Amino acid sequence: MPSGAATPSVPSSPSAVPPSSAPRSSAERIVDAAEECFARFGVAKTTVEDVANAAGMSRATLYRNFSGGRDELILAVFLRDIGRFLDELVANVPEEFDPAESVVAGVLDAVRFVQGEPKFAALFVPEAVGHTHKAVAHSSQRAVDLCAERVEPYFLAARDAGLLRAELEVNGTVEFLFRIISSLSLAPLERPEAETAKFLRTYVVPALLP
Repeated sequence: MPSGAATPSVPSSPSAVPPSSAPRSSAERIVDAAEECFARFGVAKTTVEDVANAAGMSRATLYRNFSGGRDELILAVFLRDIGRFLDELVANVPEEFDPAESVVAGVLDAVRFVQGEPKFAALFVPEAVGHTHKAVAHSSQRAVDLCAERVEPYFLAARDAGLLRAELEVNGTVEFLFRIISSLSLAPLERPEAETAKFLRTYVVPALLP
């Protein structure tokens, strides 16, 4: 951290809204069912009919909500799970945060999530990863935008405090880290997490610091 630079504080955010007791929408039920089917049968073997049956509705109703069929369902599960991860990530940012260590912790948390959250990991097992890549390949920007939206207040606070390079933009920084996370998650080396943290501090974090 640069000498004399202030530690940024977590930006204020709206109070959490209690979960609604309203019935889940058809689209939410379909995504729930798709996630369960992908985990139970595997992405490659899951059919639209499997998902419709699990959701308790007709294929016609499913296609009215997800006209892109299985690929769109894979993308919907992918984006929803990323959103849930980000909710938990930002909720755990300490009130006074060190951007460098927050990057290291966030990347490690993301790798653990991709590899260790069973329903999300089901999208990336060898027999599924080709289907997942096909489904999300043309929508990667949506994932980057989703991440950028959640972390932007923290990014701007750190940059304004002089703790990140002034020319950095949030979307570009998120894309950079997104690619690091993808590499560490999908092509991991056999090494302790402490060694991965050291790698991040040595080679990744310096690219962001002034």
